Amino acid sequence: QVQLVESGGGLVQPGGSLNLSCLISGSGGRINVMAWSRQVPGKQRDMVAAITYTDISSYADSVKGRFTISRDNAKNTVYLQMNSLKSEDTAVYYCAARYKYGSSWTGPDEYDYWGQGTQVTVSS
Repeated sequence: QVQLVESGGGLVQPGGSLNLSCLISGSGGRINVMAWSRQVPGKQRDMVAAITYTDISSYADSVKGRFTISRDNAKNTVYLQMNSLKSEDTAVYYCAARYKYGSSWTGPDEYDYWGQGTQVTVSS
């Protein structure tokens, strides 16, 4: 059974940084795309960034230049380095994964597996 476990969330001041991690276990094949999304209560889940097995990354416009997604295939882990955080980045952040390779990445229904989420709060 595939499991995704996020860590690294917390409270940070505006302008600060956080680094999220997501460990994937139980996969029976290559996870081609790993991604991060976020959700605020009462709003839809938005994809934030995604990365392929060959390190091709994509970002939402709202985080481009501030967030960096990376992965360590040997450790089955994906990271999200978040810099210059703003209050509007406050959300529950979820890790996602899928086996299918492809350029499309912005639809939450494209992913096979999800983590339980980690809270990120940006506030002074």
